[in-house]
Amino acid sequence: MQFYSTNNPKHKVSLKEAVIRGLAPDQGLYMPERIPVLPASFFERISEMSFKEIGYEVIGKLFGEELGEEQVMKLVDHTLNFDAPLVKVSEGIYSLELFHGPTLAFKDFGARFCSKLMSILMEGEERKVKVLVATSGDTGSAVANGFYKVPGVEVIILYPKGKVSELQEMQFTTLGENINCLEVEGVFDDCQWLVKEAFLDKELNEKILLTSANSINIARWIPQCLYYFYAWSRLPEKDKKLAISVPSGNFGNLGAGILAERMGLPIDVFVASTNINKIVPDFLHGLDFKAKPSISTISNSMDVGNPSNFYRLLALYGNDEALFRKKVKGFYFDDEDTAKAMKKVMEETGYILDPHGAVGYLGLRNFLKMNPGEYVGIFLETAHPGKFKSVVDKVLGIELELPDRLKEFMKGEKNAKGLPNDYGAFRAYLSNSIL
Repeated sequence: MQFYSTNNPKHKVSLKEAVIRGLAPDQGLYMPERIPVLPASFFERISEMSFKEIGYEVIGKLFGEELGEEQVMKLVDHTLNFDAPLVKVSEGIYSLELFHGPTLAFKDFGARFCSKLMSILMEGEERKVKVLVATSGDTGSAVANGFYKVPGVEVIILYPKGKVSELQEMQFTTLGENINCLEVEGVFDDCQWLVKEAFLDKELNEKILLTSANSINIARWIPQCLYYFYAWSRLPEKDKKLAISVPSGNFGNLGAGILAERMGLPIDVFVASTNINKIVPDFLHGLDFKAKPSISTISNSMDVGNPSNFYRLLALYGNDEALFRKKVKGFYFDDEDTAKAMKKVMEETGYILDPHGAVGYLGLRNFLKMNPGEYVGIFLETAHPGKFKSVVDKVLGIELELPDRLKEFMKGEKNAKGLPNDYGAFRAYLSNSIL
């Protein structure tokens, strides 16, 4: 299996190069040259399989030509060592809880997979690799903890100053060791731009082996498809059509769901749910895709004005915009809508949503109202509400008890360097770090 660039299908590389390089030289995203379809027998027995057993078959189908069976099993065992329960919230609506990992966010799945796969692929190499990460919150904490103390790897995290929650910030700025943090004067899109510029800098890349652990990297993106298979395996209502709502910022998570559907998983429609950074919903409603400056919201991990994975979504549908719009429905909501949903769900069901899960819930609810009785729905609850405690407490009028794992992060000491929104300054930092 080779991997091609979304900007040039003729540019193909091996799994190792796709993972270690992260981004194609032409700034395209890597995609598998073909999407394998799982046999009907897999779906007939999936309800009896464990999460890891599902993972062995799916990852084996995707990477089995490059990795041995034992390597696939080690990769899956390292990644899926916590649950992703499907919880009934109300009639016909389920929450897929993706916050039971080390940093209590869905990105733990991809970060753990990525770190393990890189260590497998770099085995025997003398060179060290620098992992560059732009984060609007949860990516930084998941990658930092996933790569913490991994031999031969240095992580550099760029995040927008004052635009991530205190708890998110403490999860990646307090670790030290091989984790370095840069507090950028700007927004997430600026951080993402700095990372992309570094990858396109030929002179810099001749000196330093750079890679990414953002969802632009296939090793971060692809494993997220696993919990879609697992969710369907645990869904009691398989007789109805299925709609899955994905709260989306950079749109890697939605892309992983579409990958699962392309591999044969019977998902009938996806709901792309966003905050007022509504570039993709606008496209789905017939407008051109046009990047815009991001706007700050209470669902800050989705504050993305130029979602990198958009062209990956198109590629999954064969660059057929009409098919894309048929299979994916877009909704967006402002902070007032989000807060109202959080309060309403708690009052009516007792279930506590984080702001991102609330956006996912709203998108699903709106879609189900437009199609009464046809669908059963799942929305992704991507982070523990405690990661956004100040917002949750204020909106719900409660004092949310933090899980012990989150309390521990708050005891650390922040260690981050300031960085202007300037590529020259970032380049100088990277160049000096190799001296």
